[in-house]
Amino acid sequence: MAVPPRKYPMLRRTRVLWGSRRVWQPRLVFWSGAIAVGLISVLFAKLADLAQLGFHMLVNDGHGWRGWLPLVVTPLGFVACAWLAFTCFPNSQGSGIPQAIAARHLRSDEDRSRLLSLKMVVGKIGLTLLGLLCGASISREGPTVQVGASVMLQAARWGGIAQERGLILAGSAAGVAAAFNTPLAGIVFAIEEMGRTYQARTNGLVLTAVIFAGLASLGLVGNYTYFGVAKDSVSFADWPLVIACGVVGGGFGALFSWLTLKATRRIRRWNTLQPLKRTLVVAALCGLGVAVIGLAAGGLTFGTGYSQARGAIEGAPLPWYFFGAKLTAGVLSTVSGIPGGLFAPSLAVGAGLGSTLGIAFGSSIGIASLLGMAGYFAGVVQAPMTAFVIILEMTGNHDNVIALMLASMLGYGTARIVSHEPLYHALSRIFIAEAIRRHRAEAAPGAEG
Repeated sequence: MAVPPRKYPMLRRTRVLWGSRRVWQPRLVFWSGAIAVGLISVLFAKLADLAQLGFHMLVNDGHGWRGWLPLVVTPLGFVACAWLAFTCFPNSQGSGIPQAIAARHLRSDEDRSRLLSLKMVVGKIGLTLLGLLCGASISREGPTVQVGASVMLQAARWGGIAQERGLILAGSAAGVAAAFNTPLAGIVFAIEEMGRTYQARTNGLVLTAVIFAGLASLGLVGNYTYFGVAKDSVSFADWPLVIACGVVGGGFGALFSWLTLKATRRIRRWNTLQPLKRTLVVAALCGLGVAVIGLAAGGLTFGTGYSQARGAIEGAPLPWYFFGAKLTAGVLSTVSGIPGGLFAPSLAVGAGLGSTLGIAFGSSIGIASLLGMAGYFAGVVQAPMTAFVIILEMTGNHDNVIALMLASMLGYGTARIVSHEPLYHALSRIFIAEAIRRHRAEAAPGAEG
């Protein structure tokens, strides 16, 4: 008797495949990791707001001796952050995006774990909050990228997922998406900034991580736009302003990157002989500089600059000196050796620059601030698509797409003329070089023997 042929063999194979624990376990761990990134990002945002509020409550009573407290609190806070970063949480300094980029290029699990780990999550969040509590010109968005990459890398190891480089990319994208509530910007950031050698097979990982992290964020805080909804639109008469914001913004963005890279490299060379002692000296001097600038600017340059940028977008002009003071405070905070990002401070600098140009051109302050943000941010990170997409999603106004694109491209082009090194990738090479030197030092005794 003939054996009847099996019906629907593809369906049977699919059932067996999806019923396998080896298929579901990695996916569940991955999805859980992405949700965790979203939850941590929301908690980080709430705590960062409280830290900033705590600093302003401490020093901004409007009268008396407390107004001078930043001259003491800020340098001491910088020293405490730098000491903890050096002794307890090495490689937590700065934004965190260069560490995530470097980890994608490193092949050793040990090297990656030095840059991305659950211990790093605790240190990065805690020290960034401490920096905000003492008035540093930093933000939480860059650190959220390192946190997201760390969580997803750990999820990859727990779930037995082989694509660690892809998971780092996915965690970074999820961090940006959850930090700003900008899912498209998270994806574009992953392609343009994190993965200059982006591979198509990581598409699913990135998209899935952004979706689950975004759902977690939406579940806790709902749908919102980071800077509210911008109502003004660019008119034909504003196109000279668009060009000015792009070119001038890109030039100042490149200046920020150049100053940061030069200072970082010189400080690292100077610190070689007495690493801890000189690190603390640099932190104290940078903290004092941030305090002096903050007092001279009436407190406007302390913290992320979020409220100043939002006010400018809503039409409230910023003082002409704000963007220069905030840029300088940002450089000092970035090179000081304390953990903290530069996303929000950069957007605040761009808004201040745009506000100043808007007054000069007699244009809308809100429009000028948006264009200044696009030009300056594209100049800092040399990632024009990320710049205009993130600003577009943060303000919820799609009427200005072409103008933001042009300002971003002009900012990027101007920055490339001034500096050929994208900031995050140049900083990531520091961590890659350290890993190479460490491996050579470990191999040297064996070679001699």
